[in-house]
Amino acid sequence: MRARPQPASWQKSYAARLFVTDALITLLAVTVAAIIWSQPGVEPDDLLPAEWFTRDGLFLLLSLAIWVGWMIVLDVFATRDHRNLGSGTLEYKRLADATLLYFGALAIIAFLFRLDLGRGYFLTALPLGLLLLLAGRWAWRQWLRRKQKQGRYVSRTLLLGERRRAAMIAAAIQRDSASGMYVVGAVTRGGDPDRPLIDGVPVLGTFGEVKRVLTAVGGEILVVTGADDIDPRDMQRLGWELEGMGVELVVAPALTDIAGPRIHSRPVAGLPLVHIDFPVFEGSRQVAKRAFDIIGSALLILLFSPVMIGVAIAVKATSPGPVFYTQERVGLRGKTFRMIKFRSMTQGADDQLASLLDAQGTSDRPLFKVLNDPRITPVGRFIRKYSLDEFPQLFNVLFGSMSLVGPRPQRAAEVALYDDAAHRRLFMKPGMSGLWQVSGRSRLSWEDAIRLDLYYVENWSITGDFIILWRTVRAVTQADGAH
Repeated sequence: MRARPQPASWQKSYAARLFVTDALITLLAVTVAAIIWSQPGVEPDDLLPAEWFTRDGLFLLLSLAIWVGWMIVLDVFATRDHRNLGSGTLEYKRLADATLLYFGALAIIAFLFRLDLGRGYFLTALPLGLLLLLAGRWAWRQWLRRKQKQGRYVSRTLLLGERRRAAMIAAAIQRDSASGMYVVGAVTRGGDPDRPLIDGVPVLGTFGEVKRVLTAVGGEILVVTGADDIDPRDMQRLGWELEGMGVELVVAPALTDIAGPRIHSRPVAGLPLVHIDFPVFEGSRQVAKRAFDIIGSALLILLFSPVMIGVAIAVKATSPGPVFYTQERVGLRGKTFRMIKFRSMTQGADDQLASLLDAQGTSDRPLFKVLNDPRITPVGRFIRKYSLDEFPQLFNVLFGSMSLVGPRPQRAAEVALYDDAAHRRLFMKPGMSGLWQVSGRSRLSWEDAIRLDLYYVENWSITGDFIILWRTVRAVTQADGAH
């Protein structure tokens, strides 16, 4: 009997932690609902004939049934699948889908069988449970990130493929600390152990030595990065051999920066064909994004109006010049607009930009960053650190020239440096925040900023926007300054 590939030990223990957390959270949610809605003065629900149960017994039975069903549905939806734990948005999406569909099914059952199912469970257990489930997963992710930065809770990964492709995959995995993979080495066609794949990733053998190398390094995952001279039948036999070793096999298609929701596997004539959905730049999803922008920006303007008034007074009182600073930026489909910010620099700062860039030798580079910029006022330095200078952009969002989440808004001179691929970032409205904001802010290079913007444009979703906004709050509160 061959051993089936199993999750790495860290994944099993991490999934067990999630299971216990989910069980406690869902139990808490239904318990709170039962306590609130079974109090004197609240009429009991006739889920079953009243004479069959006492008031307390009815709520106890109902709560236990809802709790057990909830846990089963979370399992059916693979919310703790080891392949999706700790990274990406799919884990959160499955949690939300499972919970909403479960309570939706309860509502349909209650309607069909004319059961007066407790409204309290829908009004209390559903929102409370979903919120706590998402918060619980987020908290465990932060714990996991800390462990992974220490080199723990990662799977030892070996790469198999042509050197150039394998090097690209290795660099991408190393760049993403949340991948859960630690690349221990690679096997390539020619081997060449004297020449590492990239820094920190040695070449450990040739294609014919995969099993030996996996055993030697204690590999848990083999990533096939692609090679023309690997025969399909050889790949099939390799999969059978790995099955006996308990090693997980991962095939990296010749695609980059395409997220899971756009990828669909479809078997045709025994071939596992991969279908790729095109990005959506119009239609109902864009209408939903615009509605989200209008409602979100209006609420944030109301919420932070006292802060904006305070910043405006501080800017006006501490340096001569206008309160607001506007600058022409390039937006959707290349159309320019005036982006509004609180003024954080001395008056006439734009006239000094060219000379400052010449002085630091970066006048020919994009992003136009000036290190230790002398034009920034003391108040400007503070409001930049916490991104308070960007609050007026909420009005750009409200009136439609920007979005809450999107690519970085750039100047025309920066757009002039784009290659053909970079122009795709203009297919969406620029955002107050985005992947560039939550992945390094002003520390990002030009190449990284473009790469992140293109990834967002190709894979955006409303769920992803919510997650980026949440990460933005953390990035701003931990800010070390922005340019």
